[in-house]
Amino acid sequence: MNTVNPVCWFDINVANLERAKKFYETVFAIKLTDLPIEWGQQSTFPFENNGANATGALVEKENYVANENNTVVYFASNDCTTEEIRIESAGGKLLKSKTPIGEFGFISIFLDTEGNTIGLHSRK
Repeated sequence: MNTVNPVCWFDINVANLERAKKFYETVFAIKLTDLPIEWGQQSTFPFENNGANATGALVEKENYVANENNTVVYFASNDCTTEEIRIESAGGKLLKSKTPIGEFGFISIFLDTEGNTIGLHSRK
């Protein structure tokens, strides 16, 4: 049994990135960093590269509707396709197959059996 926590990233979906940035920066006394625009409007929380912490981003979504399931947790993977092939047989639904995210590797997005949106992240 692997005892390493596989959570490596999260997205918090928002309607207004600037408003959300101000909220989180104020509440936690931190500074968020904008990501390249080609990935959409996103700002990351601070993190130590290769540290023992998970980080994530505020992600502005068009036609955003606030609800209780707007946070996406990403699980680390050696290769997203490894888990992708098991999703549907386990009762989930693949929403976005392995997609490149530039220098940061690849992601896949799926729904679990409870309707939660979950992500996979791999470097290759």
